[in-house]
Amino acid sequence: MAHPAQLSLQDATSPLMEELVYFHDHAMMIILMISAFVLYIILAMVTTSLTDKLILDSQEVEIIWTVLPAVILIVLALPSLRILYLMDEINNPHITVKAIGHQWYWSYEYSDFQEIAFDSYMIPTQDLAPGQFRLLDADHRMVIPTDSPIRVLISAEDVLHSWAVPTLGIKMDAVPGRLNQTTFTSSRPGVFYGQCSEICGANHSFMPVVVEAVPLEHFENWTHLMLQES
Repeated sequence: MAHPAQLSLQDATSPLMEELVYFHDHAMMIILMISAFVLYIILAMVTTSLTDKLILDSQEVEIIWTVLPAVILIVLALPSLRILYLMDEINNPHITVKAIGHQWYWSYEYSDFQEIAFDSYMIPTQDLAPGQFRLLDADHRMVIPTDSPIRVLISAEDVLHSWAVPTLGIKMDAVPGRLNQTTFTSSRPGVFYGQCSEICGANHSFMPVVVEAVPLEHFENWTHLMLQES
């Protein structure tokens, strides 16, 4: 998760988020080069009074400043389109989880197990245990196995919500009457935090998303416990 005064992105947990971080760095390098070039041109124009009449009426210069921006846009667009298609790609998910947004909590249903369903509420500040995060921890976490493609079906019961976990590279709107889907794979075990990223009401900032990725063996033990409790 993010730490105080952090400027960069959170550490990537999924391959998709790694691609997004690489594209961010790629775009930032291009923006830095453009900014440096524009700054150089501004300084050159301010500090010199020389004027080249050939450059002012040069057909070659006009071609360059027309073609060069087009090339830069292509260099940015191609990786972006690739990532967009990767985000929409859903190939044989191992587990499907349905996340439903309510005012103001999330409920989860594991479609592959008939009786695993629970509500996930934010833990009040006065009930936090040592080491838990204020406004981010929930009483029930969405537990998933690592290194397994997970499909999440996202909807809402009342108003617009948004299921978002930055370190997994996921942000999907939860719309009443509509079922959206997304997929991710957690490449390492851990607990990953997110929040509703849609202004859904007065308590909008009090419905966190907590995803816990565990090895497959531990996930199987967790499912057995949940089935016994139900």
